Amino acid sequence: MEKHLLLGQTLAFDGCALTDWQAATRHDSAGGVLIADGRIETVGNGSALRAANPEVPVTDYGDALIGAGFVDAHMHYPQTPIVASWGKQLIDWLNTYTFSQEMRLADPAYARAVADTTLDLALAHGTTTLCSFCTIHPGSVDAWFGAAAARGMAVVGGKTCMDRNAPDGLRDTAQGAYDDSKALLDRWHGNGRATYAITPRFSPTSTPDQLAALGALWAERPDALMQTHLSEQVPEIAWVRDLFPGARDYLDTYEAHGLLGARGLYGHAIHLAPREVDRLAEVGAAVVHCPTSNTFIGSGLFDMAGLAARRISIGLATDTGGGSSFSMLRTMAAAYEIGQLRGTALHPAQLMWLATEGSARALHMGGSIGHLGAGATADITVLDLASTPAIAQRAARASDVWEALFPTIMMGDDRAVRDVWVGGRRVVT
Repeated sequence: MEKHLLLGQTLAFDGCALTDWQAATRHDSAGGVLIADGRIETVGNGSALRAANPEVPVTDYGDALIGAGFVDAHMHYPQTPIVASWGKQLIDWLNTYTFSQEMRLADPAYARAVADTTLDLALAHGTTTLCSFCTIHPGSVDAWFGAAAARGMAVVGGKTCMDRNAPDGLRDTAQGAYDDSKALLDRWHGNGRATYAITPRFSPTSTPDQLAALGALWAERPDALMQTHLSEQVPEIAWVRDLFPGARDYLDTYEAHGLLGARGLYGHAIHLAPREVDRLAEVGAAVVHCPTSNTFIGSGLFDMAGLAARRISIGLATDTGGGSSFSMLRTMAAAYEIGQLRGTALHPAQLMWLATEGSARALHMGGSIGHLGAGATADITVLDLASTPAIAQRAARASDVWEALFPTIMMGDDRAVRDVWVGGRRVVT
């Protein structure tokens, strides 16, 4: 059995930090994580673990903070080359930047190069799992899962299905979406660390027939995830109302076609009607907060406190390329800022929980990824809490771990990521 012991401060969670962060949080200023054959065997006192395992190799991180690898619950790997493009809101963003870029992924070699770049950037920022929309091209899905398998990473992905309101070269049909998605699901779902998500981009780019076809596939394969977008911008909601005049609201365009369920992931979910909130809560669906994207393209302010009070599962995500950063630290900072604007200051423990445990739970992978605890895969991110002079001088004045951690959340970037472990193996970032 191959073992390794990591020493340093440890941060773990047992329960939901959004509802009671103090009860859910486990911090040890002199902790240890014992890895055995790619999984976490024990998290406990570092000295005791070292004494009990004298022959095991040790990596001592000193005062650095050992936590679960970050989990990015909603992003678009094909948009990596256009990240941080100027001046557009959602519909213009798609027409100006996204669609032309996604057409390029018809070339499998190009798709693989973009997937490789995306995953390497994610790892450099401490993210060990990502949930991505691919493009309409099946080869883009193969490229995504293939690149992740080469790195031993757990990822989620799916063919992005569109049969209207998109340019030539990015449209398929209802039957084509079903057939391609089914073949890809059969090929990849559960293959190694791959999880498939049935992926209608959003209601405006799918006809009712295509939504129904994908709903039928999900009914046949309820073990798969389903990801899409919901209520991101006000003009988008008005467009949906015009396209689906018989729908009660935006969520109903999915619900009426079999695309509302507990394994559904609904990105953004900013401008929700009361019925939509009720239905999401009733079925146990997850929503995914994309704060850098929501501010970058002017979408609005996510209601973290209100949705958490309804016990709706919430993940956190970069939404690159609409989001403007690959960093989950920057994403946490943006979530904090939006919380402040909505009147709720998220605690550092809650932000870290959202970026790990919360996102893992949204992906139905809780306890397996995003978790620093026995039995979880050893996907681990180690943070240097004094990575820049500005952060170091503030952390030096901290009276507790939260004051030491918060400057890294607010000002940190890839320089704060001291080490990353994927499946129990150290990644050179």
